[in-house]
Amino acid sequence: MASLASKLNKRISILRPPDPEKDVDEAGQPLDEWIPVAETWASIEPLRGRELFAAMQVNAEVTTKITVRYRKGLDRMMKALHNEIEFEFLYVINPKYANKELQIMCKERQ
Repeated sequence: MASLASKLNKRISILRPPDPEKDVDEAGQPLDEWIPVAETWASIEPLRGRELFAAMQVNAEVTTKITVRYRKGLDRMMKALHNEIEFEFLYVINPKYANKELQIMCKERQ
């Protein structure tokens, strides 16, 4: 079985939406741009077959699974970017609560 590190072969940027009270410009106006949270290695897998059917039973929009090393603070309000492709986070799953990896179920936006 391949190690987690060998599967993480794509570089992604994780972003969060701006907080209108904290993220302001010099004039005190809220920012419109998403705020970078992290740059990290990930596995990006389009769901297919049985996996896609199971995911669609819960949420018809899930199309992709992104796996990253465990890190605190990731939530459903965030998104990832890889090669100009945007992935909207729908679910962030910590398998077996082991704090080793996170599986992020996403909707791809092009």
